[in-house]
Amino acid sequence: MPVSPENWQINGFGLYLHWPFCQAKCPYCDFNSHVSASIDDDCWQAAYLAELDRAARETSDRVLSTVFFGGGTPSLMPASLVDAILDRVQRNWRCSNDLEVTLEANPTSAEADRFRGYAVAGVNRLSLGVQALNDADLKALGRLHTVDEALQALEMTRENFDRVSFDLIYARQDQTADGWKEELGRALEMSPSHLSLYQLTIEDGTAFGDRFARGRLPGLPDEDLGADLWEITQEMTEAAGLPGYETSNHAIPGAEARHNLIYWQSGDWLGIGPGAHGRLTMDGVRWATETPRTPGGWLAAVEAGAARIEQRKILTKREVLEERLMMGLRLRDGIDLGDDYHLIYNNINKLRKLGMLEKVDGTLQLTPAGRPLLNAVIRDLLTD
Repeated sequence: MPVSPENWQINGFGLYLHWPFCQAKCPYCDFNSHVSASIDDDCWQAAYLAELDRAARETSDRVLSTVFFGGGTPSLMPASLVDAILDRVQRNWRCSNDLEVTLEANPTSAEADRFRGYAVAGVNRLSLGVQALNDADLKALGRLHTVDEALQALEMTRENFDRVSFDLIYARQDQTADGWKEELGRALEMSPSHLSLYQLTIEDGTAFGDRFARGRLPGLPDEDLGADLWEITQEMTEAAGLPGYETSNHAIPGAEARHNLIYWQSGDWLGIGPGAHGRLTMDGVRWATETPRTPGGWLAAVEAGAARIEQRKILTKREVLEERLMMGLRLRDGIDLGDDYHLIYNNINKLRKLGMLEKVDGTLQLTPAGRPLLNAVIRDLLTD
Protein backbone atom coordinates (compact mmCIF):
# COMPACT_ATOMS: atom_id res chain seq x y z
CA MET A 1 0.00 0.00 0.00
CA PRO A 2 1.49 3.40 -0.96
CA VAL A 3 2.35 5.72 1.92
CA SER A 4 0.39 9.00 1.95
CA PRO A 5 2.62 12.09 1.87
CA GLU A 6 2.82 14.13 5.04
CA ASN A 7 1.24 17.57 4.87
CA TRP A 8 4.58 19.40 4.70
CA GLN A 9 5.50 17.42 1.58
CA ILE A 10 2.48 18.96 -0.13
CA ASN A 11 2.43 22.43 1.42
CA GLY A 12 6.11 23.13 1.92
CA PHE A 13 9.00 23.30 4.36
CA GLY A 14 10.33 26.69 5.43
CA LEU A 15 12.72 28.40 7.81
CA TYR A 16 11.78 31.33 10.04
CA LEU A 17 14.69 33.24 11.57
CA HIS A 18 13.92 35.78 14.29
CA TRP A 19 16.01 38.93 14.78
CA PRO A 20 14.73 40.35 18.07
CA PHE A 21 16.10 43.90 18.01
CA CYS A 22 14.39 47.20 17.15
CA GLN A 23 15.30 50.89 17.33
CA ALA A 24 12.18 51.51 19.43
CA LYS A 25 9.18 49.52 20.68
CA CYS A 26 5.95 50.47 18.88
CA PRO A 27 3.02 50.95 21.29
CA TYR A 28 0.76 48.49 19.45
CA CYS A 29 3.39 45.73 19.05
CA ASP A 30 3.18 42.49 21.02
CA PHE A 31 5.93 40.76 19.05
CA ASN A 32 9.10 39.57 20.73
CA SER A 33 11.15 42.71 20.07
CA HIS A 34 13.73 44.47 22.22
CA VAL A 35 15.70 47.70 22.18
CA SER A 36 19.40 47.20 22.86
CA ALA A 37 22.19 49.76 23.13
CA SER A 38 24.77 47.41 21.66
CA ILE A 39 24.71 44.12 19.75
CA ASP A 40 27.70 41.83 19.27
CA ASP A 41 27.08 40.78 15.66
CA ASP A 42 29.85 38.17 15.75
CA CYS A 43 28.26 36.38 18.73
CA TRP A 44 24.86 36.40 17.07
CA GLN A 45 26.27 35.12 13.79
CA ALA A 46 28.01 32.23 15.53
CA ALA A 47 24.80 31.36 17.40
CA TYR A 48 22.58 31.45 14.32
CA LEU A 49 25.00 29.29 12.35
CA ALA A 50 25.24 26.78 15.20
CA GLU A 51 21.45 26.53 15.37
CA LEU A 52 21.17 26.10 11.62
CA ASP A 53 23.64 23.24 11.81
CA ARG A 54 21.74 21.64 14.68
CA ALA A 55 18.39 21.93 12.89
CA ALA A 56 19.84 20.52 9.69
CA ARG A 57 20.97 17.34 11.42
CA GLU A 58 17.29 16.49 11.82
CA THR A 59 15.88 17.81 8.54
CA SER A 60 18.68 17.89 5.96
CA ASP A 61 16.84 15.38 3.76
CA ARG A 62 14.07 17.91 3.12
CA VAL A 63 13.81 20.44 0.32
CA LEU A 64 13.63 23.97 1.70
CA SER A 65 11.06 26.19 -0.03
CA THR A 66 11.29 29.49 1.85
CA VAL A 67 13.36 31.53 4.30
CA PHE A 68 11.87 34.41 6.27
CA PHE A 69 13.83 36.95 8.34
CA GLY A 70 11.31 38.37 10.82
CA GLY A 71 11.51 40.45 13.96
CA GLY A 72 12.05 42.83 15.51
CA THR A 73 13.64 44.75 12.65
CA PRO A 74 15.75 42.41 10.49
CA SER A 75 16.84 45.34 8.31
CA LEU A 76 19.07 46.35 11.22
CA MET A 77 21.13 43.21 10.54
CA PRO A 78 24.45 43.72 8.76
CA ALA A 79 24.29 42.43 5.20
CA SER A 80 27.32 40.27 6.01
CA LEU A 81 25.30 38.46 8.69
CA VAL A 82 22.42 37.80 6.29
CA ASP A 83 24.94 36.54 3.73
CA ALA A 84 26.56 34.17 6.25
CA ILE A 85 23.17 32.77 7.26
CA LEU A 86 22.02 32.19 3.69
CA ASP A 87 25.35 30.61 2.77
CA ARG A 88 24.92 28.15 5.66
CA VAL A 89 21.32 27.48 4.60
CA GLN A 90 22.51 26.55 1.11
CA ARG A 91 25.13 24.23 2.59
CA ASN A 92 22.72 22.50 4.98
CA TRP A 93 19.63 21.91 2.82
CA ARG A 94 18.64 21.21 -0.72
CA CYS A 95 16.83 24.41 -1.71
CA SER A 96 14.05 24.66 -4.24
CA ASN A 97 14.94 26.27 -7.56
CA ASP A 98 12.60 29.17 -6.74
CA LEU A 99 13.60 29.57 -3.08
CA GLU A 100 11.75 32.57 -1.63
CA VAL A 101 13.87 34.62 0.80
CA THR A 102 11.96 37.41 2.54
CA LEU A 103 13.33 40.06 4.86
CA GLU A 104 11.22 42.51 6.87
CA ALA A 105 12.42 46.13 6.85
CA ASN A 106 11.54 49.47 8.37
CA PRO A 107 11.90 52.71 6.40
CA THR A 108 14.21 54.14 9.07
CA SER A 109 16.77 51.42 8.36
CA ALA A 110 16.65 51.84 4.58
CA GLU A 111 20.19 52.30 3.33
CA ALA A 112 21.10 51.80 -0.31
CA ASP A 113 24.29 49.87 0.41
CA ARG A 114 22.62 47.64 2.98
CA PHE A 115 19.68 46.86 0.71
CA ARG A 116 22.02 46.06 -2.17
CA GLY A 117 23.95 43.82 0.20
CA TYR A 118 20.81 41.91 1.13
CA ALA A 119 20.00 41.36 -2.55
CA VAL A 120 23.52 40.14 -3.28
CA ALA A 121 23.28 37.78 -0.28
CA GLY A 122 20.18 36.15 -1.76
CA VAL A 123 17.19 38.03 -0.36
CA ASN A 124 14.67 38.25 -3.20
CA ARG A 125 11.57 39.57 -1.44
CA LEU A 126 11.37 42.53 0.92
CA SER A 127 8.44 43.47 3.16
CA LEU A 128 8.43 47.15 4.19
CA GLY A 129 6.62 48.35 7.32
CA VAL A 130 5.09 51.59 6.03
CA GLN A 131 1.99 51.36 8.34
CA ALA A 132 0.41 54.74 7.46
CA LEU A 133 0.55 57.39 4.75
CA ASN A 134 0.14 60.45 6.93
CA ASP A 135 2.68 61.81 9.39
CA ALA A 136 0.26 62.46 12.25
CA ASP A 137 -0.85 58.84 12.37
CA LEU A 138 2.71 57.57 11.99
CA LYS A 139 3.62 59.58 15.08
CA ALA A 140 0.57 58.26 16.96
CA LEU A 141 1.62 54.71 16.06
CA GLY A 142 5.06 55.33 17.50
CA ARG A 143 6.79 55.02 14.14
CA LEU A 144 10.14 56.74 13.68
CA HIS A 145 9.80 57.52 9.97
CA THR A 146 7.85 60.11 7.99
CA VAL A 147 5.73 59.48 4.90
CA ASP A 148 8.46 60.94 2.67
CA GLU A 149 11.02 58.59 4.22
CA ALA A 150 8.68 55.65 3.69
CA LEU A 151 8.21 56.52 0.01
CA GLN A 152 11.96 56.93 -0.47
CA ALA A 153 12.52 53.54 1.18
CA LEU A 154 9.88 51.96 -1.04
CA GLU A 155 11.60 53.31 -4.15
CA MET A 156 14.94 51.99 -2.89
CA THR A 157 13.34 48.62 -2.23
CA ARG A 158 11.98 48.39 -5.76
CA GLU A 159 15.40 49.17 -7.18
CA ASN A 160 16.91 46.17 -5.40
CA PHE A 161 14.22 43.47 -5.21
CA ASP A 162 11.93 41.90 -7.77
CA ARG A 163 9.28 41.13 -5.17
CA VAL A 164 8.15 43.86 -2.79
CA SER A 165 5.35 44.07 -0.23
CA PHE A 166 4.42 46.81 2.19
CA ASP A 167 2.19 46.99 5.26
CA LEU A 168 -0.50 49.43 6.30
CA ILE A 169 -2.54 49.51 9.51
CA TYR A 170 -6.14 50.73 9.43
CA ALA A 171 -8.96 51.17 11.95
CA ARG A 172 -6.70 53.70 13.64
CA GLN A 173 -7.75 56.39 16.07
CA ASP A 174 -10.15 58.94 14.52
CA GLN A 175 -9.84 57.33 11.09
CA THR A 176 -12.90 57.80 8.89
CA ALA A 177 -14.13 55.67 6.01
CA ASP A 178 -13.36 58.48 3.55
CA GLY A 179 -9.90 58.93 5.04
CA TRP A 180 -9.11 55.24 4.62
CA LYS A 181 -10.43 55.25 1.05
CA GLU A 182 -8.08 58.12 0.19
CA GLU A 183 -5.10 56.50 1.89
CA LEU A 184 -5.65 53.03 0.43
CA GLY A 185 -6.24 54.58 -2.99
CA ARG A 186 -2.89 56.31 -2.72
CA ALA A 187 -1.23 53.02 -1.83
CA LEU A 188 -2.84 51.25 -4.78
CA GLU A 189 -1.68 54.00 -7.15
CA MET A 190 1.86 52.85 -6.36
CA SER A 191 1.07 49.62 -8.29
CA PRO A 192 2.13 47.19 -5.55
CA SER A 193 2.16 43.46 -6.24
CA HIS A 194 1.47 42.61 -2.59
CA LEU A 195 -0.10 44.49 0.32
CA SER A 196 -0.54 43.45 3.95
CA LEU A 197 -3.45 45.45 5.40
CA TYR A 198 -4.05 44.91 9.10
CA GLN A 199 -6.81 46.18 11.34
CA LEU A 200 -5.33 47.76 14.45
CA THR A 201 -5.87 45.41 17.38
CA ILE A 202 -5.28 46.40 20.99
CA GLU A 203 -3.22 43.68 22.62
CA ASP A 204 -2.68 43.09 26.33
CA GLY A 205 0.86 43.77 27.45
CA THR A 206 1.43 46.61 24.98
CA ALA A 207 1.55 50.36 25.61
CA PHE A 208 -1.71 50.73 23.68
CA GLY A 209 -3.25 47.96 25.78
CA ASP A 210 -2.32 49.81 28.97
CA ARG A 211 -3.68 53.11 27.65
CA PHE A 212 -6.90 51.47 26.50
CA ALA A 213 -7.45 49.87 29.91
CA ARG A 214 -7.12 53.32 31.51
CA GLY A 215 -9.49 54.95 29.02
CA ARG A 216 -6.69 56.91 27.38
CA LEU A 217 -7.00 55.65 23.81
CA PRO A 218 -9.95 57.61 22.37
CA GLY A 219 -11.27 57.61 18.83
CA LEU A 220 -11.02 53.90 18.06
CA PRO A 221 -13.65 52.77 15.52
CA ASP A 222 -16.76 51.02 16.77
CA GLU A 223 -17.76 47.61 15.44
CA ASP A 224 -19.84 49.02 12.58
CA LEU A 225 -17.10 51.34 11.33
CA GLY A 226 -14.53 48.57 11.68
CA ALA A 227 -16.71 46.35 9.46
CA ASP A 228 -17.10 49.17 6.93
CA LEU A 229 -13.35 49.68 6.77
CA TRP A 230 -12.85 45.96 6.17
CA GLU A 231 -15.41 45.99 3.32
CA ILE A 232 -13.76 49.06 1.77
CA THR A 233 -10.42 47.25 1.92
CA GLN A 234 -11.76 44.16 0.15
CA GLU A 235 -13.63 46.10 -2.54
CA MET A 236 -10.81 48.49 -3.41
CA THR A 237 -8.07 45.87 -3.54
CA GLU A 238 -10.26 43.53 -5.60
CA ALA A 239 -10.99 46.30 -8.09
CA ALA A 240 -7.27 47.09 -8.33
CA GLY A 241 -6.38 43.47 -9.15
CA LEU A 242 -5.04 42.57 -5.70
CA PRO A 243 -7.74 40.30 -4.28
CA GLY A 244 -7.58 39.29 -0.64
CA TYR A 245 -6.12 35.80 -0.79
CA GLU A 246 -5.94 35.77 3.03
CA THR A 247 -7.73 37.74 5.74
CA SER A 248 -5.14 40.56 5.79
CA ASN A 249 -3.09 39.93 2.66
CA HIS A 250 -3.71 40.99 -0.92
CA ALA A 251 -1.72 40.23 -4.05
CA ILE A 252 -1.80 40.10 -7.79
CA PRO A 253 -2.11 36.41 -8.76
CA GLY A 254 1.27 34.74 -8.43
CA ALA A 255 2.71 37.28 -5.97
CA GLU A 256 1.37 35.67 -2.78
CA ALA A 257 3.76 35.31 0.17
CA ARG A 258 4.84 31.70 -0.20
CA HIS A 259 6.41 31.48 3.25
CA ASN A 260 3.20 32.58 4.95
CA LEU A 261 1.25 30.10 2.84
CA ILE A 262 3.25 27.37 4.58
CA TYR A 263 1.78 28.60 7.89
CA TRP A 264 -1.74 28.93 6.59
CA GLN A 265 -1.70 25.58 4.80
CA SER A 266 -0.15 23.71 7.76
CA GLY A 267 3.18 22.93 6.20
CA ASP A 268 6.31 22.54 8.35
CA TRP A 269 8.80 25.21 9.33
CA LEU A 270 11.82 25.58 11.56
CA GLY A 271 11.83 28.44 14.08
CA ILE A 272 15.30 29.76 14.88
CA GLY A 273 16.10 32.74 17.10
CA PRO A 274 14.70 34.10 20.40
CA GLY A 275 11.08 33.14 20.92
CA ALA A 276 10.72 31.58 17.46
CA HIS A 277 7.92 29.04 17.01
CA GLY A 278 8.03 26.12 14.60
CA ARG A 279 6.08 23.07 13.48
CA LEU A 280 7.70 19.78 12.54
CA THR A 281 6.03 16.59 11.40
CA MET A 282 8.14 13.47 11.92
CA ASP A 283 6.96 9.88 11.52
CA GLY A 284 3.35 11.05 11.48
CA VAL A 285 3.67 13.05 14.72
CA ARG A 286 3.28 16.84 14.61
CA TRP A 287 5.43 18.79 17.05
CA ALA A 288 5.10 22.39 18.19
CA THR A 289 8.47 23.97 19.01
CA GLU A 290 9.36 27.19 20.84
CA THR A 291 12.77 28.62 21.69
CA PRO A 292 13.75 30.67 24.78
CA ARG A 293 12.11 34.08 24.45
CA THR A 294 14.67 36.57 25.75
CA PRO A 295 17.64 37.41 23.52
CA GLY A 296 20.11 36.86 26.36
CA GLY A 297 18.50 33.58 27.39
CA TRP A 298 18.49 32.24 23.83
CA LEU A 299 22.06 33.28 23.16
CA ALA A 300 23.30 31.77 26.44
CA ALA A 301 21.52 28.48 25.72
CA VAL A 302 23.10 28.22 22.26
CA GLU A 303 26.55 29.15 23.53
CA ALA A 304 26.24 26.52 26.27
CA GLY A 305 26.09 23.91 23.50
CA ALA A 306 22.76 22.33 24.41
CA ALA A 307 21.82 19.49 22.07
CA ARG A 308 18.40 21.07 21.65
CA ILE A 309 17.38 24.42 23.08
CA GLU A 310 13.72 24.61 22.11
CA GLN A 311 10.76 23.21 24.01
CA ARG A 312 8.77 20.59 22.10
CA LYS A 313 5.21 19.44 22.47
CA ILE A 314 3.32 16.75 20.60
CA LEU A 315 0.09 18.17 19.22
CA THR A 316 -3.00 16.03 19.71
CA LYS A 317 -5.24 15.21 16.77
CA ARG A 318 -7.72 17.78 18.09
CA GLU A 319 -5.04 20.46 18.39
CA VAL A 320 -3.86 19.76 14.84
CA LEU A 321 -7.44 20.15 13.60
CA GLU A 322 -7.87 23.40 15.53
CA GLU A 323 -4.70 24.85 14.03
CA ARG A 324 -5.67 23.76 10.53
CA LEU A 325 -9.02 25.50 10.87
CA MET A 326 -7.65 28.66 12.49
CA MET A 327 -4.96 29.04 9.85
CA GLY A 328 -6.53 27.50 6.76
CA LEU A 329 -9.85 29.32 6.90
CA ARG A 330 -7.95 32.60 6.76
CA LEU A 331 -7.34 31.75 3.10
CA ARG A 332 -9.94 32.66 0.53
CA ASP A 333 -9.41 29.24 -1.09
CA GLY A 334 -9.97 27.52 2.26
CA ILE A 335 -8.65 24.08 3.20
CA ASP A 336 -9.15 20.43 2.39
CA LEU A 337 -9.85 18.76 5.73
CA GLY A 338 -9.63 15.27 4.25
CA ASP A 339 -10.62 12.58 6.74
CA ASP A 340 -11.00 15.19 9.51
CA TYR A 341 -14.10 16.58 7.82
CA HIS A 342 -16.32 14.09 9.62
CA LEU A 343 -15.03 15.16 13.06
CA ILE A 344 -16.96 18.43 12.84
CA TYR A 345 -19.51 17.43 10.21
CA ASN A 346 -22.58 18.62 12.14
CA ASN A 347 -21.07 22.01 12.94
CA ILE A 348 -20.04 22.49 9.33
CA ASN A 349 -23.57 21.76 8.17
CA LYS A 350 -25.06 24.25 10.63
CA LEU A 351 -22.75 27.00 9.38
CA ARG A 352 -23.38 26.10 5.76
CA LYS A 353 -27.12 26.52 6.35
CA LEU A 354 -26.42 29.93 7.90
CA GLY A 355 -24.47 30.95 4.79
CA MET A 356 -21.13 31.23 6.58
CA LEU A 357 -19.33 28.27 4.96
CA GLU A 358 -19.36 26.49 1.63
CA LYS A 359 -17.62 23.49 0.15
CA VAL A 360 -16.03 24.12 -3.25
CA ASP A 361 -14.17 21.40 -5.14
CA GLY A 362 -13.51 19.52 -1.91
CA THR A 363 -12.27 22.53 0.07
CA LEU A 364 -14.01 24.18 2.99
CA GLN A 365 -14.22 27.95 2.50
CA LEU A 366 -15.74 30.94 4.20
CA THR A 367 -18.44 32.65 2.17
CA PRO A 368 -18.26 36.43 1.60
CA ALA A 369 -20.66 36.76 4.54
CA GLY A 370 -18.48 34.53 6.72
CA ARG A 371 -15.09 36.10 5.99
CA PRO A 372 -15.52 39.11 8.30
CA LEU A 373 -16.71 36.73 11.05
CA LEU A 374 -13.74 34.35 10.92
CA ASN A 375 -13.19 34.10 14.68
CA ALA A 376 -16.86 33.45 15.42
CA VAL A 377 -17.06 30.80 12.68
CA ILE A 378 -14.01 28.95 14.02
CA ARG A 379 -15.40 29.09 17.56
CA ASP A 380 -18.68 27.55 16.37
CA LEU A 381 -16.86 24.90 14.34
CA LEU A 382 -14.95 23.76 17.41
CA THR A 383 -17.87 23.79 19.83
CA ASP A 384 -18.60 20.26 21.06
